[in-house]
Amino acid sequence: MKIAVVIPAYNEAKSIGPLVEGVRAQGYDCIVIDDGSSDGTDAIALAAGAQVLKTGGRSGKGNALKMGFGHVLQQGHDALIAMDGDGQHLPSDIPGLVSCCHQMNADIVCGNRMGKPKGMPFVRFMTNHFMSGLISLFCHQHIPDTQCGFRLIKTDVLRALQLESSDFEIETEVLIKASKKKFKIASSGIQTVYDGQVSKIQPLRDTGRFITYLWRESFRRK
Repeated sequence: MKIAVVIPAYNEAKSIGPLVEGVRAQGYDCIVIDDGSSDGTDAIALAAGAQVLKTGGRSGKGNALKMGFGHVLQQGHDALIAMDGDGQHLPSDIPGLVSCCHQMNADIVCGNRMGKPKGMPFVRFMTNHFMSGLISLFCHQHIPDTQCGFRLIKTDVLRALQLESSDFEIETEVLIKASKKKFKIASSGIQTVYDGQVSKIQPLRDTGRFITYLWRESFRRK
C-alpha cells in the first residue's frame, strides 16, 4: 500500500522534529497540519522533512485532520496513518499497524494502549475504558482503545464518509460511521510515551461535545 502519515499539530515545537524524522526513517511521506501554532512548529516540521499544510488559525483537531485527509485523497494514497504531534506515539509502532491491516484484512486499525497502560493516568485509563466499551456497542465491533489518535485508515473508508466534527470527537465519528458502512476495524498494540505532556482536551467542553455527538448519532440510521 501507498501510505502517508498525517500529524495534526498545535504548538508542538518540542516534539515535532524528532517525530517527523522518525516517520521519514520508516520510509513514509509525512504531512503535518499546523493548526495555528505560534511556536515555530511549522518551520521545525518543514526542516525535518515534512510537508506542512496550515489551517490558517486554531480550528480544532477535527478540522486539521479533515484537511490532511483531503490532501491524502488528492495524492492517490491507499491509506494514511494518523498520529498525534505531542510525541506520545512512536513511529516504530507503524509497522505493527500495517501488518495488522494486512493480516486481518482490516479497513481501520486502531492503536491499542490498553494492553500496556503503564504510565497512563488512572482517571484517563478509567475514562478510556468506559468510553471504549460504550463506543464498541455503538459500532457492534470490539475496539479496546477508541480514543487513541494513532490509527491506520484506508482511503476507501474516507471516501465513503461525510465527516462533520471539528475537534476531538472526530475520532469517535470515524469509527461509528465506518462501522455503519460495514468497514472492519481491528486493533494493534502500541507503546505510549507519557513524558509530562499536557492533554489539550478540555474535560467539560469536550465531554459535552462527545455526548452531544453520540446522542445525535444514535438517531441516525446511515
